[in-house]
Amino acid sequence: MHIFLQFFEHVEEAVWAVEVLKTSSKPIGVTLCISPHGDMDGVPPGECAVRLVKAGADIVGINCHLDPLTCVRTVKLMKAGLDKARLKTHLMIQPLGFSLPEFPFALETRAMTRWDVQKYAREAYNVGICYIGGCCGFEAYHIRAIAEELAAERGFLPPASEKYGLWRAALEMHSKPWVRARACREYWENLLPASGRPKCPSMATPADE
Repeated sequence: MHIFLQFFEHVEEAVWAVEVLKTSSKPIGVTLCISPHGDMDGVPPGECAVRLVKAGADIVGINCHLDPLTCVRTVKLMKAGLDKARLKTHLMIQPLGFSLPEFPFALETRAMTRWDVQKYAREAYNVGICYIGGCCGFEAYHIRAIAEELAAERGFLPPASEKYGLWRAALEMHSKPWVRARACREYWENLLPASGRPKCPSMATPADE
């Protein structure tokens, strides 16, 4: 059994929590709510990670506030700090399912696609992050997309994948030829989805957090 702590914007508070809960003798996982610029006090991600591991954390990482790739960048900085300090621990990531200027009150048309999530899962795995998940905005099909993307590494598909068949099989059986023509991963990975709303800048670039 692990104890997980999350949503800390100040690493100092997270360190206090780890030090207290470490007395339980249970493994401790802790995630910060920070960007590549560091916590609210300006402490860089690498230093944050080092402080948490020295306090006794067994898993460190990022959750919420920002999009997947920004969170991956932040965990990379945490890992670099740990490597420099010659410390090792497990890495964790739980980003938002969206991250755009529309946050938080106009996100309905900007949710990530499952293909966005698969790219994120692969990028996170390549960095060396073993605990890959999601925070606000992630739906069940997003988590399934993570599991499907990493099925070869895990050695099996998630149970839900058995209920509907993988994307290719489902499209190849479709009655419409133009839908069957989309039965390739490349089509969906390179698609730039539109929102369907007139004059909507659906491909706006997120601000660099």
